[in-house]
Amino acid sequence: MPRLTRWFVKASFIYLVLALLALWVQAAAEAGVLPAALLAWSPAYVHLFTVGWLTQLIFGIAHWMLPMYTKDQPRGREGLVWGTWVMLNVGLVLRTLVEPLGARDPGSLWGWLLVTSAALQWAGGVLFAINTWPRIKPRRTGR
Repeated sequence: MPRLTRWFVKASFIYLVLALLALWVQAAAEAGVLPAALLAWSPAYVHLFTVGWLTQLIFGIAHWMLPMYTKDQPRGREGLVWGTWVMLNVGLVLRTLVEPLGARDPGSLWGWLLVTSAALQWAGGVLFAINTWPRIKPRRTGR
């Protein structure tokens, strides 16, 4: 398994655990066991699940399993995929931290940081698509 795939998959498992923890905190806050102020963090678990766990697991396995690009660069340009990993993770962590604060005051610095986090995640997805697109080829047959 390529090193970059391991980074994606291990990060996805960390985000899975964090998403489940965030879901538990939300349920406990709704039940009154934890302070209701923690409900402001409830959107975070959706992003932790979808971008953190699902997207990174899919990107990591796709990076490993899709057909070779060339013999010299079997998985395309590795720098683009490292850029994907960094942008997705920085964007996700930033979003998880600032989304509850930005929801309270959308025009503030928190709101701009939320926009920045979304832009980072989008750019990471674009880099992954740019690198992976050429690897999706029709099957060659002996006919």
